[in-house]
Amino acid sequence: MEGINPHFTVRTAFSLLLLVLLQSSTEAQICIQPDLVRFPENNTIGEEVVTITHDPEVTLSIDAQPEGDPFRLVGNILQANKVFDHESDADTGPHVVRILCTAPDSTFPINVIVIVDNINDNPPIFDKNPYNTEVNELAPVDTVVDTFIPTDVDSTTFYFTLTSSSVENAFKIQTSPSREAVLLVETLLDYDKVKNVQLVLEAQDMTPGRAGQPYTATTTINVAIKDVDNRPPWFQPCTMYDIGGALVCQSAGYSGSVDLNEQEDGILTLKPGPLHAIDGDNGIEEEITYSFVGGEDGGGLFAIGASTGNITMLKPATEVENITLAVLAAQKINRHQFATTTVTISVREKSLHLPQFQKPRYEAVVTKVGAMAIDLDSEGDPLQFLATDDDYLSTEGINPHITYSIPGNSDFSIINRYLFLTKDLPDSTLSLEVVATDTSNDDTAIAELSVEVKLVTVPSGGFGPGDMAALGATLGVLLFICLVVIVVLALQLRRGKADWKKIYETNMFRSTMGQGSSGPKEGIQYTNNAFVNDGDGDDPKSLEDLKLEDAIMKSTAVPLHALLPDNTSLEGSDKGDDKEVKPILTKERRMDDGYKSVWFKEDIDPNAKEEVVIIPDSREDDSEEEEEDASSNGKEENDDNNEGMKTPRSVFNEADLDSGLGVKMEDPAEDSDDVDDLTLNL
Repeated sequence: MEGINPHFTVRTAFSLLLLVLLQSSTEAQICIQPDLVRFPENNTIGEEVVTITHDPEVTLSIDAQPEGDPFRLVGNILQANKVFDHESDADTGPHVVRILCTAPDSTFPINVIVIVDNINDNPPIFDKNPYNTEVNELAPVDTVVDTFIPTDVDSTTFYFTLTSSSVENAFKIQTSPSREAVLLVETLLDYDKVKNVQLVLEAQDMTPGRAGQPYTATTTINVAIKDVDNRPPWFQPCTMYDIGGALVCQSAGYSGSVDLNEQEDGILTLKPGPLHAIDGDNGIEEEITYSFVGGEDGGGLFAIGASTGNITMLKPATEVENITLAVLAAQKINRHQFATTTVTISVREKSLHLPQFQKPRYEAVVTKVGAMAIDLDSEGDPLQFLATDDDYLSTEGINPHITYSIPGNSDFSIINRYLFLTKDLPDSTLSLEVVATDTSNDDTAIAELSVEVKLVTVPSGGFGPGDMAALGATLGVLLFICLVVIVVLALQLRRGKADWKKIYETNMFRSTMGQGSSGPKEGIQYTNNAFVNDGDGDDPKSLEDLKLEDAIMKSTAVPLHALLPDNTSLEGSDKGDDKEVKPILTKERRMDDGYKSVWFKEDIDPNAKEEVVIIPDSREDDSEEEEEDASSNGKEENDDNNEGMKTPRSVFNEADLDSGLGVKMEDPAEDSDDVDDLTLNL
C-alpha cells in the first residue's frame, strides 16, 4: 500500500463511481419516480403516496421498508398502510422505501424517500389558569410585569390578544406574533383607585401558509397592584378630590367648646368627630403620631395624646375667646409623610338655662309642596317656631345660636323658623318632633308637631286647541291696539315738539320787537327805578338783572297770549297826559295817582300753588278813560310812524312759574286779530 500512488488511487475511484452512476442512469430509464415525496399526516389507510412510472415489461416489488411495513405496493402505486402522526416518534423522521424494478434481462432497485408533513391539529396549551402576578403602583409605563409562554406541538409562534374585565388600557402585550406573551404597564396605576386587575390572555397557533385550521387557548391573569408609601396621613372625616389623577383628602378642621373658668374633665368633645388621622396609603397603614405644631397648646391650656390624638384640658380658661390649635399628624417611621389641621376651641360663658319652646305642641296643615304650613291655632297665619333661652334676657330670650330641625324626616324643611313641605305626600296626619338646638353649647329643646297634609289637586284636562286659539287671537288684537296707541302717542309727541318749537321761535321774535340798535323801545318798560328805592326794607332783584332769554324759556310753562299794543304808554306824559304811569313791584298797595302797582301779599300760604293774587281796582272807570285817551293818542302816533304798532300794558296772570309771578301783556281792543298773547316770566 505504501508504493501506491495516491493520485492514481483517487483517479481510479472517481472513474469507478462515474461508471456506477452511468449504469444507474441507464437502468433508471425503465423505472421513473420522484426521489422525495411529502405525505401529510392524519391520512387514511390505502391513500396514495406516489405513482412509479416504468416500462411495460418491468415489474415492481418492495425490497425493503421501515419497520412495521407502513407502505404497500399495489401495481405501480405506493400506498400508505397506516395512519401517520407527525408528533409520533416513529413517524417523525423520513421513511425510505426500497423498490426493485425487474426487467427480462436485468433487475435494479430504486429508493423512494417519504416525509410525513406536520398538520396543525393540536391547540396551544397554557401551563396555568389563572396566573397570579403583581406590580408596583408607581411602576412607569412599559414596565415588564410578567411573561407567559404557551406550548403547542404543532407551532412555536402565536398571535396574542389581551382583554380586561375590570380596567381598560391598564396593561398591554409587547409584540405579536411571538413565542411568548410579555405583559407591560400601559398607564399609570393607583392603588387607591384599583387594587386588582383581571386580564384574559388568548393565544392562537395558526401560522400563515400552514394547512389546517387555527386553534386557540385562553388563560386568566390576576394582577395585584402593590401600594407604595406615597401619601401623607388623612384626617377623618375628609373630602376626596381627584386633582390630575392624584387623590387629595381635605379636612375642614375640628371645633369644640369649654366653659369660662372651668376645667373640662377627660377628652374634649369635638365636631365633626374625634381627632383622628389614617395613613393615606391604605395598603400600608403606617402608624400615626400626633403633636401640636410648634408647641402651640393654647398657652398651656391643652394637651394632646401622641398616639391617640385625644385633646385634654390642663387648666381653666380665664377669657372669653376662640383658641386655635394647630395639630400635626405624621407617620411614625417615615416622618416626611405628615399633614396638619386646626382645632378651634371656643371659650364661652356657662349656660344656665336650656332653650324652651313657647308651646309644647304645634299643630299645622299644609296644602302643597313648597308652601308654608298654616298654624291651626291661629287665624290662617303661617306656623312659626320659637324657642327662647333665659340666658339671653337682654334680647328678650332670643338666642341667635338656636337652630330648628325635624330629626329623621326629609319630607319637611324649616327655613327661618317656618315649616315647608318638600315632597309629595298622601293626605294624612303626621306626628313629628321639632328640635331646637343651641349650636354654641348643644343644649336642645323638643316639642311635639302634628302636621295634617291636604294636598290640593289641580283638575286635569287643561285647555284645548280651541281655547288656545281664542287666547292667541285675543292677545293679537290687544297687541295691535297697543301698537296703534304707541304710534298715535309718538305722532302727538312729535307734533307737540314742533308746536313748542314754533312758540319758542315766536317768543324770540317778539322779544326782538322791543329791542333795537339803541336798546329797549320806549313802549315797554323792563325796569322800575322807583321800586328800587322803595324803602320798604326789601332788596328785590332788579328786572335788569333778569336775562330776556331766561324769561322766554320760562314762559313755556303757561299759555302763550298775544302781545297786543296798548295805548297806556310810559310816554303818556309826553303826549299830553295829565298822569304819569309808574309801574312798580312792592309789598304795599299804593293808592297814589299815577301808579299802576303790583303788590305782594304777605300772608300767602307758601304751600299754595297760586303765588299771585289779582285784586280788582276800585278805580276801574278812571283807568278805562285813561286807557281810551292813551289809545287814541297811540293810534294817531302809530299811524304816522309804524302803521298801528301798539304799546302793550302789563297785568298779572296766575301761572306756576319759577318766580311765582306772571305778567300778561294784552291790548284792550277786542277786535284785533293780527296779534297774539305772550306771557313772560319775570
